[in-house]
Amino acid sequence: MNTYDLAVRREAVFGKGTYLFYEEPVNVVRGEGVHLFDADGKRYLDMYNNVPCVGHCNPHVVEAMHRQASTLNVHSRYLHEGVVEYSERLLAKHHESLEHIVFACTGTEANEIAVTMARQFTGGRGLICSDRGYHGNTAELGKLTFAGVKEDPEIRPIKFPEKYRPLKEGASEAELTELHLAQVQEAIDSFAAADVPFAGMLICSIFANEGLPDIPAGFMERATQLVHDAGGVMIADEVQAGFCRVGTFWGYETTGFVPDIVTMGKPMGNGVPLSACVAREEIVTAFRRTGYFSTFAATPLQAAAGAAVLDVIEKEGLLESAAAVGARLREGLSKIEHPCIGDLRGHGLFIGVEWVSDRDNKTPDHAGAKRVVNRLKEKGYMLSNAGAFANTLKVRPPLVFTDAHADEFLGVFEETVREF
Repeated sequence: MNTYDLAVRREAVFGKGTYLFYEEPVNVVRGEGVHLFDADGKRYLDMYNNVPCVGHCNPHVVEAMHRQASTLNVHSRYLHEGVVEYSERLLAKHHESLEHIVFACTGTEANEIAVTMARQFTGGRGLICSDRGYHGNTAELGKLTFAGVKEDPEIRPIKFPEKYRPLKEGASEAELTELHLAQVQEAIDSFAAADVPFAGMLICSIFANEGLPDIPAGFMERATQLVHDAGGVMIADEVQAGFCRVGTFWGYETTGFVPDIVTMGKPMGNGVPLSACVAREEIVTAFRRTGYFSTFAATPLQAAAGAAVLDVIEKEGLLESAAAVGARLREGLSKIEHPCIGDLRGHGLFIGVEWVSDRDNKTPDHAGAKRVVNRLKEKGYMLSNAGAFANTLKVRPPLVFTDAHADEFLGVFEETVREF
């Protein structure tokens, strides 16, 4: 069946308005490593998907899943050594203060758990978030999505910290840090003035959906201290930032703070629905009093897939590779001069290229970014556009992306942007 007819069938069962990437959608039928293949046999270099973080259809993960599914898979209310061993391995990757784990299936669920944890532990309700963040699509988490464009008495959005479009033109980095910290304190104070008990702050460690901004030095660590001083907890959303994506195992290591609660998702199971929330002992103990459980979380199959992902990361040195290949990719991108490239930023194998129509005025060009994305797709290179203005080219390949892949992409990317 051709792509158009399949899209029509899809809309007939999913409903009109169901989102698809690209002006002409891709009918993908197979994946291998960093490549995807469509129904016509065309090969694409995947520069976007972090769900298959150790590569599409990684044979070690596939074998681990097959072996476990052929042996046992049940809900989480039985003892199973594989689940406990995986939990121990995953906790050992985190800061030593994060001692307990709660499993779920999606990043949205993990963030719901984190919010419930924060409120259960503190007795508060008020949450601080970024004005352009995304943490999930439930009714509660929807209040924290692009929170600056709507109001809720229990939510206080702050302008996400960045140096490219500073809160005050001409301000030094130290001054910007103070300005953004003042926003955090103002939000805390406004909760007190409104008699809304404070619960904490939920933030992506690297502000991924905001466009991977360069954060003024010291902001994350000092914002965490302000939250603690007010009796709240700091929640780090690592759904996009975690599992070596940024050249450290966790985004909070890159941006320099120690959270009280950390959420994880997308890459954990290399495609198997698996997410988790880790936190300090006393926070999880308070949360357990809610009686929470999930039928399809903490299963032997999830643990087998998750453990296999860690195996590949460790055996293939993907943490070190993400840092090194990411540096090579970013250096290559920095050498491409074009009037529409306004800024280049990111960490490891997560890079943002801001596309603007006026570099001097930093005017976001959403339409232009979409044109670049679609042109690259036509040439067999998949990425997307995102960020606060949807004008940031989002470069986020699987972790098995190599120097050779980086060089291949750089050549095609430079050729493509010259066409605009």
